[in-house]
Amino acid sequence: MAESVAQPLEDPGEVRVTVRFFAAAHAAAGTESEIVTLRSGATVAELVDGLAGRNPRLSTVLSRCSYLCDGVAVRDDAATVRPLRSGQTIDVLPPFAGG
Repeated sequence: MAESVAQPLEDPGEVRVTVRFFAAAHAAAGTESEIVTLRSGATVAELVDGLAGRNPRLSTVLSRCSYLCDGVAVRDDAATVRPLRSGQTIDVLPPFAGG
């Protein structure tokens, strides 16, 4: 008989997202990615505010970044309105030079 392993239940009042940092955001964050826990209903804008508040160096970079949520560009209105869901991946993309 297979042994069952109990999985911790996720708090319904929270969401957990993976944040991936690229280029200058990676350098400023000091990590390639991290899992962030937010309150249920939090938006990309709230995620960014929280990240910026923890790290002044990253804050400077975040103000110039674009964001992808599960590979889809986050526009200004969606960043403040659409709530994040657990399991989503947010990519933090600073401006890139070249073409």
